[in-house]
Amino acid sequence: MSALDELRHLRHGGVQVRKRDNRVAFWFLAPWFAGLVFITIGPVLASFGLGFTKYNLIQPPKFIGLDNFARILSDERLHNALGVTFTYVLVSVPLQLACALGVALLLDRGLRGLAFYRSAFYLPSLLGSSVAIAVLWTQVFGTDGLVNRVLGFFGVEGRGWISDPDTALSTLIVLNVWTFGSPMIIFLAGLRQIPAVYYEAASIDGASRWSQFWRITLPLLSPILFFNLVLQIIHAFQSFTQAFVVSGGTGGPSDSTMFYTLYLYQQGFSRFDMGYASALAWFLLLIIAAFTAINFWAAKYWVFYED
Repeated sequence: MSALDELRHLRHGGVQVRKRDNRVAFWFLAPWFAGLVFITIGPVLASFGLGFTKYNLIQPPKFIGLDNFARILSDERLHNALGVTFTYVLVSVPLQLACALGVALLLDRGLRGLAFYRSAFYLPSLLGSSVAIAVLWTQVFGTDGLVNRVLGFFGVEGRGWISDPDTALSTLIVLNVWTFGSPMIIFLAGLRQIPAVYYEAASIDGASRWSQFWRITLPLLSPILFFNLVLQIIHAFQSFTQAFVVSGGTGGPSDSTMFYTLYLYQQGFSRFDMGYASALAWFLLLIIAAFTAINFWAAKYWVFYED
């Protein structure tokens, strides 16, 4: 066999090996692709189609055109749910990020047992959206809950924080702020990437810690802040479990905890108006997309990239 034939044989063998490896990789990925198509893409496309129908889960869908989307414009209860959701997002997200950044700055000082504190602060992010924590929250802020007992110890008369329309949403905002662990971990990783030489030079020039924070830390941390902002806004718009458990699925008292997602759930699974619920889901997608687009547009004015 000539050298050229041997080279062709080796090349052919290599091609066969690659094809066999590709087939093996495909079969390993097949369950994921099946889940993507039948559990994610399929239902998403189906919900888009159902948004143009009247469907009660029992009778076949009936095409009604844009009636569901027109109904969104005149649904006063939905407008109230939008107001509650916007208040929740615009108040809780900045407070959550501020707490996350503050704790990250404290942990960045090199405390003893850093791994323990990092895990302890991160734990609420894993549990905050759970039913158990939402049930616990109703006990903490209930009429005879922990908050009122502490206030009573100091001679302050408590109130039904969750049963009062003026304060019910605030308890959910506090719950979301409490779950600052996830952005805190990301902030801490970003702080570790800022070169110490910048702070050393600023100290030599007589800059105070406050000045260093505004002129060095925040600008260099702005990409991380932007990432956390986008992520937490999306997460806040999708909040559901806390409001459902605290209000017993009603959004009360007086619709003060009626999140958009909870109203969507009521339409789809309490009133069996699945067509309208599908339209609401796509409208929520547009709202989240609009907020994300605004964040990306505004990022050019305040996000600083070193390169």
